[in-house]
Amino acid sequence: MGRTRNTRLEGVIQGLGLSQRQLAARFRAVAAEHGATELQSVAQPYIARWIGGAPVEGRAPFILAETLSRGLGRLVTLADIGLAPDTEPEPQSAWSDDTLTTLVTLGGMDMDIDRRRLLATSVYSVAALALPQDQWFERAMDRARTRRPLSSYVVTAQDVEDVQEMAAIFSRRDQKRGGRAGRTALVAYLRTDVAEFLSGRFPSESIRRGMTSAAAELAYLAGWTAFDGREHPLAQHWLTIATKLAEEAGDAPLAGHVLRAMAHQAVDLGKPQQAVWLAEASLSSRRYAQACWRERSLLGVVHARGLAAAGERKAAIAALLRAEQDLGRAGEGDDEPNRVGFFAEASLAHETAAALRDLGDLQGAETQFNRSVRTRGAEYARTHSVTLGYLGAVQAQQGHLDIACATWSQALDAMTGVQSGRAKETVVQMRRALSPFRNRAGSHAADLDARARSMLSQA
Repeated sequence: MGRTRNTRLEGVIQGLGLSQRQLAARFRAVAAEHGATELQSVAQPYIARWIGGAPVEGRAPFILAETLSRGLGRLVTLADIGLAPDTEPEPQSAWSDDTLTTLVTLGGMDMDIDRRRLLATSVYSVAALALPQDQWFERAMDRARTRRPLSSYVVTAQDVEDVQEMAAIFSRRDQKRGGRAGRTALVAYLRTDVAEFLSGRFPSESIRRGMTSAAAELAYLAGWTAFDGREHPLAQHWLTIATKLAEEAGDAPLAGHVLRAMAHQAVDLGKPQQAVWLAEASLSSRRYAQACWRERSLLGVVHARGLAAAGERKAAIAALLRAEQDLGRAGEGDDEPNRVGFFAEASLAHETAAALRDLGDLQGAETQFNRSVRTRGAEYARTHSVTLGYLGAVQAQQGHLDIACATWSQALDAMTGVQSGRAKETVVQMRRALSPFRNRAGSHAADLDARARSMLSQA
């Protein structure tokens, strides 16, 4: 079967006005900047073959898109040059590929129903959890600082504030309604407005860092909401991009916050050792030392959860104690980012309970889940419903079925209007626990199971 000529790529190259030989030389220069030594042999015949429809493999599509973007002074996406991937991108490559090109490409796949389904149903990559060497992180800000702008737009301090405000809005919506609510709007905003800001000109280093950090917050939310929707491979891609952006902004605490989310995901997916590694990376000296007390506590408690899941009881208990001490040092006058405003006594109790549950201390877990339920604010409906679901489960495991049913009934009440894969999963687990009692007509358990079944059918 003959190849189909890539007319999109051909048209963009013609608009650039360079010969194929000149384009190949620029391509090699960009590849060298990214350390892509395997692409140093690219010459004019490669360009001709790519236009003719030959596959462009590995990192080459991203390098080519960046080369064309620089030459044209505007953002050129993989879709623009007919190279949008039909298969899931390798998460490992995201560390070395151009951040902006990766962001826009992933955003396009996320918003395309078929491609998003491909991403969401692919395999969560344990190999991709391996982080680059420390030198990569140390040089990230310098690489971003010297990146050439792709447009003439001059980014302002007001633009930075606008993006920060949008991040706060999307975060509040996630906490109240769950990760599936408003997620399409979040991703669309990221790949259009935010991508355009990132490709513009920065009049000062502080504005560059501020915009990059705000973009990292939004990419983190895109990842976290995908995680909450149980779309784990998709979440993994977004969280990797968020970590890169945070490091490029020189925002060490935010980078730690994102790595903490990756550790949380690994715990939930039964990868405790990987969770411990990621949590330890989030607690590295500069990420922990520059974070506020509330964020330090959050990093610490997820580290404890990883240790608990890995069976390291003594270390997990010590980490829980440190996390509680750190949270106790948080004060009203502290300069805290919006992303950690939710983390208070209720959140610490929830995570502590999850760690104790994984250690086999069901009674202790029940006490802490109850503490979380008592102290949780109404604006955090999603997490509140999940906590109630977990509380009912540990009550049932201890043989207290009637108490568990009452708790689960509260959980179903709290889930009204919440669009969360994690909340839905607690309902699935609830039905499994109730399965031996479904045939007892008129019983509380049977009625609750019927209600849970109805809720799942509407999800």
